[in-house]
Amino acid sequence: MKETVMGTVPETAEAPIPPAPGAEQYPSLALVNSVIALPGGQFVDLLGTPAAANQWLVERDLAPVDAGMREMCAAQLRSLREQVRSLFDSRVAALPALPAALAAVNDAMTRVPTAPLLRWDDKDGPYRAAPHPTTEIVDHALATLAADAADLLTSPDADRLTACGSAPCNRYLLRHGRRHWCSTRCGDRARAARAYARRTRATTDDAPAG
Repeated sequence: MKETVMGTVPETAEAPIPPAPGAEQYPSLALVNSVIALPGGQFVDLLGTPAAANQWLVERDLAPVDAGMREMCAAQLRSLREQVRSLFDSRVAALPALPAALAAVNDAMTRVPTAPLLRWDDKDGPYRAAPHPTTEIVDHALATLAADAADLLTSPDADRLTACGSAPCNRYLLRHGRRHWCSTRCGDRARAARAYARRTRATTDDAPAG
């Protein structure tokens, strides 16, 4: 049974795990990567509590510090994460998307106005402004993340979308060249695993037949 750890990104001996390539450009990629698989079947969920989810949104300018996130809102964010991950899975595997995942992303995008609304100031006259009432902060964050996922999946960058090739890592990244891992740590782990596999095969091949 897997164990989920609530808290900050785990640290290696050198530094905290950096964002995966592309995650700073695409918030939806950071969203999918906000639950991190660790050796031993553990997971760190950066959206695991309302406070953690609020902090995650604050760091991406998607919510104010005092948004007052509730568990229901954090759960909505985690639910969108799973639906976007499903779409990324389908894109990378060249498989049809699950209808429920498409519906969830489209619903998030259409739940709030996407165009700045027309406002009218008695003194200065008309102006455009995006509506961000406190009660709709989460809806706007979900819409922004869903739209970002749609942008990524329909952009040329989608051809570079791939899963990290170092087990048990579950993060996605935008591939550069032949690199298929999300961090130096994962790259070192993948190389060590390949070297171990080669040594094991060599030992097996050299063993006398019984």
